[in-house]
Formats: sequence, structure tokens, C-alpha cells
Amino acid sequence: MKPDLKVTIAGVDFANPIMTASGCSGYGEELSGLYPLSKLGALLTKTITPEPREGHPPPRTAETASGMLNAIGLANVGVDRFIEEKVPFLRKQKTKIIVNVGGRTVDEYVTLCDRLSGLDCVDMIELNLGCPNVDEGGMQFGSDPAMTERTVREAKQVCRCPLIAKLTPNVTDITATARAAEQGGADVLSLINSLVGMAVDVQTWRPVLTYNRGGLTGPAIKPVALAQVDAVCNAVNLPVIGIGGIADFRDVVEFLLVGASAVQIGTTLFVEPDAPLKIVNGLKQYMKEKNISQVSDLVGRVRKY
Repeated sequence: MKPDLKVTIAGVDFANPIMTASGCSGYGEELSGLYPLSKLGALLTKTITPEPREGHPPPRTAETASGMLNAIGLANVGVDRFIEEKVPFLRKQKTKIIVNVGGRTVDEYVTLCDRLSGLDCVDMIELNLGCPNVDEGGMQFGSDPAMTERTVREAKQVCRCPLIAKLTPNVTDITATARAAEQGGADVLSLINSLVGMAVDVQTWRPVLTYNRGGLTGPAIKPVALAQVDAVCNAVNLPVIGIGGIADFRDVVEFLLVGASAVQIGTTLFVEPDAPLKIVNGLKQYMKEKNISQVSDLVGRVRKY
């Protein structure tokens, strides 16, 4: 038996359920020198904003126990240079391309979706509704269900490809924002974005990040991510992409079992850039051992007490 890892989400076919997470592999060129991007189910770009952003000054990353903090500040080349300089490379890749977008206003999200969703190499758009380390925009769009619904609804009106709403965990009840995104017309949900975290240097008495706080990612957040994916999968009727601390095939299986249709690999890429290849191989071997022919047969099969 040859395990079939193909998945279909919102009408888009993926070779496997393993995607990169936004912000963890730049615009794809960084990984392409290590292995063909066709090995991925999808490549997600870092967040694209209307204007170029330099982000926060360093230090803007720091290692923590079982994870990392980052306050990059959505540094990117801006939409004009992205289309001119990065899209030609993306057009050549034999994998699905998902562009993550962020704005300071609802209108900026709408403009970005309008411009980018019509590109022939863009298979999906992911709305960044919960970046915890910017002064404008960021979590305000994902922490208020009414704002979440409005942003998704207006973006969906111009988006010519499936639309993913990426949700923040930094809320009282993530199912409320998930339902709001569903009501706004989202085709897919992805979660979780990073948690808010902080670290202090006990020698200098200063925060280790110039922005003081940052997004906590990596294995430390996996239990939180898994619980929130489980809750959302039971609250909405949309496909869900799981994110948060995924480092090996066992983590992927956990997210699939609680209801995720695919996953995104983030912080692990900084330690093992080839982790997606190892995860795909591990997932295939696991399916053989369990006599599972289709990876989709794992989705939502958790046996709860």
C-alpha cells in the first residue's frame, strides 16, 4: 500500500498537508536552495503589506525554553516590489502558493486581496488578523469578532481565490472569532498565530527584544495550539489549518486527529530547514504501520473520553 498524502481544501488540491508558516521562510527562495519546493504541500510567503516595512530594530528575536520570541514587525518589501521582484520566482515553483497579507485598516486588506488574488501563481490568500508585535493593525482585527467579520467580509468581496483567516490565540474565546470569520465568508481558518510573550535580561535589566514584547512560537505553544484547533474544529464548518509548535510527524498526526486538514511548519524551520521532508517521510511510514491509505482518513478521528 502506498499512502496517499493528497488533500483538498476549499477546492485547492495539495500534494501533501505540510505547508510552511508565514514569516518562517521569507518568500521561498531561502528554502529553494536546499530542496525543491515541490516537496511542500504549499509555500506561504511572509506577510505582505501595502508599503515596505523595515520592522523593528534588533535584537528582535530571542530563544526561550522550547521556543522563541520574535518582534520582527512585519518587515517586508511591500506589495509593489513583491509583485515585481518575488512573483517571477514564485511562478516557477511547482507547489501551491499562499500569500499572507496584513494591513493597518480594513481598506488596506481589501486592496491587497484585490491586487494579489488575481495573480496566476497565487492559490490562496491568508489574512494576518493577529500579529502581536506591531503598533497599528495586528491583533485589533482578530481580537474583536465584529472587526474580524467585517475584515473578512470586505476582503472576500474582492478576493478571486479562496480566503484563509489566520486567527490569534490572544483572546478570551477563539471560537467567537472563528465563527465571526465564518460568518464573514472565510473559506478556511488557520490557527494559531503566536502568543504574546516577553523575556528580560537579568544582567542589563532590559527586555531582550527592543519592542519589549514579541510573539512566542515553537514547541512550547503546541498544547495551546492543539486545544484551540480542537475547539474551533468543533465550533465551525470550515476546514482548518493547524499551526503551533509542529516539529515532527507525530505533531502533525495530533493536529489531524483533532480536526485540522493540513498544518503549517514554522519555528522548526529555523532549526531544521528540511523538517518538512522528514515529516512527510515519517507520516508515510506511520500510515503504513496503521494501514491508513488516505491521510484525510485521520482528520477528526480523535477518540475522546
